[in-house]
Amino acid sequence: MTQKKVPFIVWGMLAILIMAASVFADDIRLPDMRLIVVAASLLVLAYAGWLIIGMKKMDAGTERMQELADHIRRGAQTFLRREYRVLMIFTAVLAVLLAVAIEPRPWVSVGYILGTGISALASWIGMSVAVRANVRTASAARKTWGEALIVAFSGGSIMGFSVVGLGLLTLTLLTMVFEAPYVWLGFVFGATSVALFLRVGGGIFTKSADVGADLVGKVEIGIPEDDPRNPAVIADNVGDNVGDIAGMGSDLYESYVSALVAAMVLGQIAYGTVGAMIPLLLGAVGLLSSLIGNLFVRTPTQEGQTFEQQVRQVHRTMNRGVYISNILLVIGAFLLLTHFLEQDALALFWCVIAGLVTGFIIGPITEYYTSEHKPVMDMAKSAQSGPAILIMEGMGIAKMSTVGPIVVIAIATVVAFHFAGLLGIAIASVGMMANLGMLLSMDGYGPITDNAAGIAEMAELEHEVRERCELLDAVGNTTAALAKGFAIASAALAALAWLATYYETANITIASITDPQVVAGLFVGAMMVYLFSALTMRGVSKGAFATVEEVRRQFREIEGLLEGTGVPDYVRCVDIATVHALHSMLLPGILTIIIPLVVGLILNPEAVAGLLMGSLLVGLPMAIFMANAGGSWDNAKKHIEAGNYGGKGSEAHRASVIGDTLGDPLKDTVGPSLDILIKLVGKMAVIFAPLFSIFIWVL
Repeated sequence: MTQKKVPFIVWGMLAILIMAASVFADDIRLPDMRLIVVAASLLVLAYAGWLIIGMKKMDAGTERMQELADHIRRGAQTFLRREYRVLMIFTAVLAVLLAVAIEPRPWVSVGYILGTGISALASWIGMSVAVRANVRTASAARKTWGEALIVAFSGGSIMGFSVVGLGLLTLTLLTMVFEAPYVWLGFVFGATSVALFLRVGGGIFTKSADVGADLVGKVEIGIPEDDPRNPAVIADNVGDNVGDIAGMGSDLYESYVSALVAAMVLGQIAYGTVGAMIPLLLGAVGLLSSLIGNLFVRTPTQEGQTFEQQVRQVHRTMNRGVYISNILLVIGAFLLLTHFLEQDALALFWCVIAGLVTGFIIGPITEYYTSEHKPVMDMAKSAQSGPAILIMEGMGIAKMSTVGPIVVIAIATVVAFHFAGLLGIAIASVGMMANLGMLLSMDGYGPITDNAAGIAEMAELEHEVRERCELLDAVGNTTAALAKGFAIASAALAALAWLATYYETANITIASITDPQVVAGLFVGAMMVYLFSALTMRGVSKGAFATVEEVRRQFREIEGLLEGTGVPDYVRCVDIATVHALHSMLLPGILTIIIPLVVGLILNPEAVAGLLMGSLLVGLPMAIFMANAGGSWDNAKKHIEAGNYGGKGSEAHRASVIGDTLGDPLKDTVGPSLDILIKLVGKMAVIFAPLFSIFIWVL
């Protein structure tokens, strides 16, 4: 046994020991069981810390590579600092409202502030690691693609386990101090607020920069992507980190703690303290399963393969980790539930399986419609007829792509409700989110490899180095699409869980569609989706317009910029994208908070139930449609750039760039933001449910 393998065996053995303790403990005394969950959380956080130490020791490349990486790092940190300042004002206002209006005062407000702080911290850690892992991935690619894979995946793992470990640890400690569920609800409400602003703000930033860089650089001037002469190229790479790392991390962190708290509230109603404890234990089992699966993502260096063979090799090694973590979760969940619950253990186990299988199936469906399969090939072929036909083909394929995920989610909902009622739906959402550590590791890997490919291009590294980075980035595009599909699907189950929680907390037995106030709520909920989408899309268009004008100005006014002798002003483009993102994110965020309150205070609690259902029924298919449309247009463009239908510079390529430009804000801004919208309105309804009833009684 080599010395290098010893640490991985140690981490695996520690994870197995804590998992065994959580599954086979002799009693259900809450302090003991919560300490086991705390131990599991601390273990994965220690694992993330160990990876950080190893990351810092890795070679950061040439002086030019480090200079470029420093530009990206400083731009990302500047954006997040400015966004956090805006978020602090929003947090303070809502904290005061919660402290005044919601019992138990002021502890709900304390939970809310804690939720925002931990979510912001987790996002900052993920982003900080990613902007250091990108240049080290590019440097490792100078040796072999296998070493670069490990560096990039380690960077994603740090983000994944930091996010999930902090979430489970903080929530568990919170339950040890506060037994009142409303404090837990305040915590997840805070996490949702951060996710909304990071998702919307980060999405608007990244697409403003990306679209601005592509329209001028690739379409008008004809220079390659990630060309250092393009003034918006650094802003584009910054956007990968603030949108796909900080934004996606906060999004799935929020989904994770939301699923746990919804299940805890409903579990406490059904089974008392045991019911509240089971979701936390399932979270611990999932966290440890993810850690063990993560240890198996280790691939030998195999040079000499074709590009396609290497892509399949990377997919195989990641899938190995996913399969192992899922198998361990199934075994652990079965033993846990049958050990602690005398009745309904198998019923809840099947709910966990329903959620896990839903997430597992949606992955291949998303990949089929967004990766190099027939739908994307048809789209690439249609580009020969120009952008109009390409866009029509993409719209049709993206709408078709909503069928499979919604059918799977519908089946999971029916199955979960059949076995355990409303609690079953919440447990299914926990089952889907339990292995989030592994999923986030794969998701964080994508933007890191994208940045690495950009750094390799800008630093003018050898051709084989850039080819290795492109290889890893090609896999990253697929993992990013899978993560978006998973995030949307998990949002649907989480939204259903919060709808069930709202029914319980508001004492609603039925909200009939024959009630005109419920119908009004349905209409308002559906309208919210379109209003939110319009505002975020216009935010991207305004930011992109300003970036395009700035890039054109610099090419026009900076002498020798196109020839490579002039120096572009990267900071100016970063600043423009930041300002427009921060301005554009405020109105969608505020309206998402205000509209449910207005409906609940003016109409009645049943109308709010209608609003929740309306936003879910319209928001879910629209989110899937937008995410898959953007992903498929992107990969159709990449297929043409690989030399098909004329390759780069052809009419088909120009059409595909236009399609990709349209799809960028759909897949990276509007679509992913909608999954937060449909969850946030549920939390607003649950937290403010007492006010709705009191206000109606006073009237």
